[in-house]
Amino acid sequence: MANLDQLLQAIRDGRIDTVIVCFPDLYGRPVGKRITGPFFIDTVAAHGTECCDYLLGSDIDLSPLPGYQFANWERGYGDVAAQLDPEAVFFLPWQEKTALVLCDLFTNAGEPVDVSPRAILKTQLDRAKERGLGFTCATELEFYLFQETFEEANQKNYQDLKPNASYIEDYQILQTSRDEFLLGRIRREMLAAGLPVESSKGEAGRGQHEVNLTYSDALTTADRHTVFKNGIKEIAAQEGRAVTFMAKWSMDEAGSSCHLHTGLIELATNKACFGDDTAPDGISVIGQHFLAGQLAAAQQLAWLWAPTVNSYRRFVPDSWAPTAIAWGEDNRTCGFRIVGHGSNRRVENRVPGADANPYLALAAAIAAGLYGIDHKLPLGAAYNGNAYTATDVERIPSTIVEAMSNLEASEIAREAFGEEVHHHLVNTARQEWLASNRVVTDWELRRNFERI
Repeated sequence: MANLDQLLQAIRDGRIDTVIVCFPDLYGRPVGKRITGPFFIDTVAAHGTECCDYLLGSDIDLSPLPGYQFANWERGYGDVAAQLDPEAVFFLPWQEKTALVLCDLFTNAGEPVDVSPRAILKTQLDRAKERGLGFTCATELEFYLFQETFEEANQKNYQDLKPNASYIEDYQILQTSRDEFLLGRIRREMLAAGLPVESSKGEAGRGQHEVNLTYSDALTTADRHTVFKNGIKEIAAQEGRAVTFMAKWSMDEAGSSCHLHTGLIELATNKACFGDDTAPDGISVIGQHFLAGQLAAAQQLAWLWAPTVNSYRRFVPDSWAPTAIAWGEDNRTCGFRIVGHGSNRRVENRVPGADANPYLALAAAIAAGLYGIDHKLPLGAAYNGNAYTATDVERIPSTIVEAMSNLEASEIAREAFGEEVHHHLVNTARQEWLASNRVVTDWELRRNFERI
């Protein structure tokens, strides 16, 4: 990542002539404006820009939604001020002479917009810092690659799409070599943009890939994830291909995950709480409370990891996606898995899908862990064996209705996020569910048109 001073110099040197000034919306998408270089230097660099507040109260199609207190027709859908984060600057090699800057949002009175995803995550980080804790985090992002363009996929109504592979390519070098025209660009150009790519690999579906970034602090991880995900779509479009980050694009294929890796650090000693050789299971007491909190809050906060109706198609037994709220040592059948060694030992939360908003997903993981610490929750024993068939563990919600109801009733969410943010999140979940109820699906037509 670059910084604001480097960006200003690049504009003066003529290397950059367009700056995308944006912030993550409720779906984790960057939304904002393209600013010319001269105007950015003269005005935006110091003062930011304005955007309509409906961007935090609309659906994925940008239709304004009812039920929000922050933004609505009664309040007139005014502006919010987008102020640059001088350390969240990215030069985008896949866009000519273009850089991107992420922003924080403020009201016209200068107050932070608490319901914005970046602010929601920052609030949890502040709560952790008050407790002397910090984090190292990473997200593993999976997606499917298709032979069609985005336009062709739309014209086909997203039916009968052809994945770019005819067989499962998990760890397969031959098939992924055929995809190097795209994956190679992604790795190289993301590195040039300051996004520290570690590797790419084929995944457990036809045309499915995973590209991983090196860990960082939680906010940087979420910022990188947002730019990374959007950049993959843009590069794919340039190559005449479509990709999807749906949690489950087809019930015949593996789902696409966004595993969250969270390492807990005691700031005073820089000690890793999941790499304590003197503690049982290598987890310090505070680490045990943190993990116990994630387990205790999983049903209540599941919507922040699985925010769409489609998210819940992914939770199928024996599918690599978890169904059990249990933890295990390097056990992929559990929702929470301890991985790594020494100071790199950490919790892998396997619940989120690739459709998760990284800011909200990380905020939920941290809020859950802090709840466990504050309430000194005990950690039960690691689960050994196949958690898919376990009869003595709780389960991840199976529908968005269950997850929404759990979130609405959640005292953990109210305690962590506050009433305003809690209401905003619940309404977002409710509006997603209501939107799905206004559609007659292809499955319903095939099943009922003649035979009912």
